[in-house]
Amino acid sequence: MFVRNNNAMIQTTPSAVPQSLAELLDWEPTDGYKYEWYNGELVRFSGMKKKQYFIYSILSKLFYEKGYHNGGTFIAEPDVMLTAVQMRRPDIAYFSNEQVEAGRHDEDVIPAFVIEVISESDLAYRIEEKIAEYFKAGIQVVWSILPEHEVVYVYTSRKQVTICLDDDLCTATPVLPDFTISVNTLFAPSV
Repeated sequence: MFVRNNNAMIQTTPSAVPQSLAELLDWEPTDGYKYEWYNGELVRFSGMKKKQYFIYSILSKLFYEKGYHNGGTFIAEPDVMLTAVQMRRPDIAYFSNEQVEAGRHDEDVIPAFVIEVISESDLAYRIEEKIAEYFKAGIQVVWSILPEHEVVYVYTSRKQVTICLDDDLCTATPVLPDFTISVNTLFAPSV
């Protein structure tokens, strides 16, 4: 079987990887990679890197400071079934308490707000594929964070995007109206 690893196709042994979405959902990989299912194809990726964890940490603190933890949760790299045959793992996703409870009963839920932290190995057209899928599935706000360039793209639809730099405020409105942070604060050196 061939598995897509970013843009390259790599050959793997048939018994080593899932051959279907159902097999993927029951599979526990031991190779250190994470996997998504896209159009009948297994997609391998490495997930957030250690140097990207600071972004999750800063945003989690903001999430708690604003009191949003009372109405939901932030989850890193959750399995999100966008359709019956499309499974993605956004870097960070917000789920309401109601969605968490529905998931507890094995229902598939679509987060209203997701964040992708882009690494040097991510390809622009693959990122665009995900963003298109997210909005088609009903996600309302997508942040695409490029740490290497200290820029955040805030999407409220595929046609409406705000490019945030420096002191610009990134917002998760309408999902989390007071969830705002400046790009400079997001990338401020730790003290």
